Order: sequence, then structure tokens, then C-alpha cells
Amino acid sequence: MELPLRGVFYPLGFAVEILTNDPEVLRAADESFGHVHENRGATTLQIRIGISEGANRACPPEPTRREYNHLYSLVADVENQALLDLKTCTSFAWLKKSTLKNRLYFRYNFLEKMVYLLLGASVVTDLHAACVGKEGKGILLCGDSGAGKSTLAYACARAGWTYTSDDTSYLINQSEAPRVIGHAHRVRFRPAARELFPELAAHAVTPRMEGKPSIEVPVSELPVLRSASEAKVYAIVYLNRYPSATGSLMSLPKGTAIQRMCNELFSAGDIRAQHEAILQQAFADVPTYEIEYSDSEQAIHQLDLLITRT
Repeated sequence: MELPLRGVFYPLGFAVEILTNDPEVLRAADESFGHVHENRGATTLQIRIGISEGANRACPPEPTRREYNHLYSLVADVENQALLDLKTCTSFAWLKKSTLKNRLYFRYNFLEKMVYLLLGASVVTDLHAACVGKEGKGILLCGDSGAGKSTLAYACARAGWTYTSDDTSYLINQSEAPRVIGHAHRVRFRPAARELFPELAAHAVTPRMEGKPSIEVPVSELPVLRSASEAKVYAIVYLNRYPSATGSLMSLPKGTAIQRMCNELFSAGDIRAQHEAILQQAFADVPTYEIEYSDSEQAIHQLDLLITRT
């Protein structure tokens, strides 16, 4: 199939060329990545997406993901799937026109997934962490799913901190000091966050990949005074939220964060080994803490104290 339409976009600030035969693919890419204009350096990444005609029908199921070493597949059904080689950064998706018409499904399950998989195999390392900063010092907020990373990151932003990311940060592989990039243009919340932040009440829940519903809101519509797409990491903080906590911050043994981050990597084989080495080098001298708290106000107070001593 000929893919005569081309567009260059800058997800996370890295140039990615998308080749397709349908202009709606490029419009969807602009919705996903058009907010980023900085260029962090040339890349050779190309995403190929072929669209075939077909009768309209129900949205395909969530793609099944399979990975072996550097090979990765996304398969929704026989007519909607993608293949990626993460070592050579070669990719191809074959989708039906009806799938493309379901814009959110297409963006979340194929377009963005492919782009961030290839970026994660070449120029960044994914971290399951939020990031906020103050006085130029970035703090990674880490913890299991549901630990409150997004909620605390947004609460910090409302309190005057600089917002960088809510749940996923991307470590720049070749940076001399540990620096991360985030999706600073939006915040994603679990539906329960509406009980904490009244300004979220009018926003609808959007079905997300991996079965996690969320509320996605542009930062421009929220009381966030400062945001920055990039931050230098000065400390790593693991969240431990429980009702009886009185608010405390304690140091964790050196290497704790590196071990936990390595365990959370989604990559496999050679790519995983590369990511583990990058994490070892980047965070070898970054202090790690655990914060015990029952509400955001307690946590922000402890983080303020941490900034003064970091």
C-alpha cells in the first residue's frame, strides 16, 4: 500500500514522522502531539499507519499486547493490529477506516502507544512517577497504582509548585544530570478525584487503555500557575498514604529507587537491560525518601521541608 501523506510531530519534543494514506491519521496525531513545539534533537523515527476501507461496525476490543525481546505486537482483531521492532525502530499498523473514526480509541490504543514505545526504546526511559518542582528542583513522586501520585502532583500545582507530569515521566537517556519530560499540558485523574477537587465536577470520565477510566483535563482549564515540560530531578519520594498518618518523611536506603524502577520496567530483553543500566547511572546519587501522610496538605508540608534541605 502506498502511504503518500506525511507529517512531522514532536511528542516529548522529539521529531517523529508519520506516514499514512488517510488524512484523518495526521489530524489525530495533531490532537495527540500538536501541543509540543520544541525540538530536542533530530530522530529518525517513522510510524507507518495504513488504513483500509470497510463497513462501519462496533469499536474493536482493547488490543492484546505481546512482547518478546525487542519484538512487540498490538492485536485487536485480524483487521486491526500493529507490529514493532524496538531494536530497529521499525513499525507498521494496519487498521480499518471504522477504527480510525473512533478517534479516542485510535489515539490511545494505537497511535500514542506506538509512538511512546519507539521513543522509549531509543531516547527516553519510561518511569511510573509523577513530577513536580519548586525553586528549580524537581521531585519524582513514586508508588504503586492508586498510591495518589496524580492527586498529590495536582495538589502541589494548586499550591504553587511547578507541574510537570501526573503519572508517567520520561527520563532523557543521554542527559548528564537526571532530567525528565512530562505531559505538562494535561492532568489525568481517577474519577474519585472529583470528591477532592470541585473544579473537576463538570469533566466527563474517559475510558482509558488497560481498563482504567480517567478524567483528562488540559492544564489551561485548571488553577495551575506554573507548568514545565522538563525538570531536573533532585529527589525521589515514595508515597505511603493511610488515614492515621500524621505526616513524616524518612530516608530510604541508597539504591531503593533504582531497584523498584527496574522492577517496574515494561521493556524486555536487550531493551530492558539498556534501561536498567540507564537507571543505575542516572539515579545513583539521587536521594530517596518515603513520605507517610493522610492528606495532601500534610504531604505538601513535608515536600516543602524537603526542598529547603535538598
